[in-house]
Amino acid sequence: QVQLVESGGGLVQAGGSLRLSCAASGRTFSSYIMGWFRQAPGKEREFVAGVNWSGRTTYYADSVKGRFTISRDNAKNTVYLQMNSLKSDDTAVYYCAASKEGAATYGWPDVAMNYWGKGTLVTVST
Repeated sequence: QVQLVESGGGLVQAGGSLRLSCAASGRTFSSYIMGWFRQAPGKEREFVAGVNWSGRTTYYADSVKGRFTISRDNAKNTVYLQMNSLKSDDTAVYYCAASKEGAATYGWPDVAMNYWGKGTLVTVST
């Protein structure tokens, strides 16, 4: 079992930055592929960014490329999402998720993620 707890959400003005953190329980964190997803009001949840076990390979949705950076610290059992140049369209609940395998291969579908956090709200004001 892996438990995931997100933090770092809040209210920020357009153009600003936030860093989200996701702390994982358990001693097998480094064996999981980690991802960030988000769900805006009235919309389906979507993939935002992902990172492989080592942290050397990252994946991004087109909508956040060049603005968001995902990273992980396996010694701290934590994955981060640095979000810069935030836009109103980035307003959503952001979820951290862990996949034992397959997520990256199949394009990060929800069903490939084995564990989910409860989410943290990011609100970007204009």
